[in-house]
Amino acid sequence: MAQVSYAGTGRRKDSVARVRLVPGKGNVTINNRAAEDYIPSASLIKDFKQPLDITETAESYDVLVNVFGGGFSGQAGAIRHGIARALLEVDPDFRGPLKRAGMLTRDPRMKERKKPGLKKARKASQFSKR
Repeated sequence: MAQVSYAGTGRRKDSVARVRLVPGKGNVTINNRAAEDYIPSASLIKDFKQPLDITETAESYDVLVNVFGGGFSGQAGAIRHGIARALLEVDPDFRGPLKRAGMLTRDPRMKERKKPGLKKARKASQFSKR
């Protein structure tokens, strides 16, 4: 028998997260590991659970995530975006609260490219008089 699941894709910086919500008890699995084992910071875990808290569905769905690219902060942002998009499939009435909280907008900030002659995007070599 097919199980009901809702999917959403989230992106942030260089990270891409594919999120599935399945009816359950509120467990979060990231790349086949518990969220607390995968992401080291409690604040980032709290951050990506915001859409579930806003819609009061934290105990209703298990979250299955496949995420790659970037670091922990970008991945947490991508997971948050993916969860918000998946919740729209669950109930379109969630759009208002999620939109007001800014969960549905993809964060466009990216790393600036390196420029020729510089060490990084803006960092120049130390000035030497002689």
